[in-house]
Amino acid sequence: MADSTISYLWRDKKASQGFRCGVSLHSHTNQSHETLDFLAKWGNQHPWMSNLLTRLEQRSERIHGMRIDYAASYWTPPMTPRLSFDLESSQIEKLDLEPMVSITDHDNITAPMLLRTITSARRIPVSVEWSAPYGEQSFHLGVHNLPSAKATEWMETLADYTANPSESPDGRLTEILRALDAEPNVLVVFNHPMWDLYLIGKERHQFLVNEFLKINGAYLHALELNGLRNWEENRAVRWLAERWNMLLISGGDRHGVEPNANLNLTNAASFTEFVHEIRREKKSDVLFMPQYAEPWKHRLLQSTIDAIRHYPEFPQGSRTWDERVYHPDANGVARPLSELWLNQQPPRVMSFLLAAVQLMGAAPVSGGLRMAWSESRQLRLALGK
Repeated sequence: MADSTISYLWRDKKASQGFRCGVSLHSHTNQSHETLDFLAKWGNQHPWMSNLLTRLEQRSERIHGMRIDYAASYWTPPMTPRLSFDLESSQIEKLDLEPMVSITDHDNITAPMLLRTITSARRIPVSVEWSAPYGEQSFHLGVHNLPSAKATEWMETLADYTANPSESPDGRLTEILRALDAEPNVLVVFNHPMWDLYLIGKERHQFLVNEFLKINGAYLHALELNGLRNWEENRAVRWLAERWNMLLISGGDRHGVEPNANLNLTNAASFTEFVHEIRREKKSDVLFMPQYAEPWKHRLLQSTIDAIRHYPEFPQGSRTWDERVYHPDANGVARPLSELWLNQQPPRVMSFLLAAVQLMGAAPVSGGLRMAWSESRQLRLALGK
């Protein structure tokens, strides 16, 4: 029987007492390639966005002779693997707990492998957020603690499936998940399962999620309560877990400079022991941090501002937003926008838009928006039944 407990630090300041370690799951570094496909989807939904994108597309063709390719473009979060690891560790240490940090960039394990060269390998699990196509949707699966000797081989298998998915819902994907489950120290988490990532519609998305769990639920070890998704969606995940008798687990999904908004608490002495606690004992203690109680829209705005902010103290290549956004050049090679601009200057319409977003994050505008968005506080700030 799955045994998930959920506590909230703003309600119970002693919630972390009695535990040895805090576990940070699901966070991203500048090694994570974040798709820009969402811009095209927003354009289809919002006329003002469509007009802006049309102007940028026309400019790109006129000046550079290139069409904007959203599918082949991506952005990277600002924080390096070491900065990300230190940020997550510091939040946990403030609770007088030992930190365990599992970084899961999209479809690559570069960050944990880099971290293993500069810090204790024992503390750094090799983990990834795998994009697994399923029908017209794509599910994100947190695959934590891959065996070091087989990590590269596993990544080749996962990447091949992402590029060449099976048409059958119970075909090769199920074989891969079964094989991952057969690795005794690997933890597989269904990340933000109720998020309709490709905007296929709520009913269709929920149908695919339940079909996926019916076929593959036995090979998944937990459903994620996501630190960047809203209360309503996480409540739906809790109901989903009850329906399928599955464990709930934390996952902050940090992309900016705010540490993960939830953690797992454990008395395990190592990450492998923590995996066994989840898989064998089927026990999970989730702690939501105070930042999760802030208005969701305000947190999304702050995360967006984090993504476009200038960080002069960061290593070169991570300092300005246009160093962190990539687009194919005329030869199809992904390059930072800072190298593609005419005269090394972004278009005025882009500069204007970014300045407007940054203004929303400045006082007193930010404070006013925060108050306007605090209707979430009228909801019950808990994920109860």
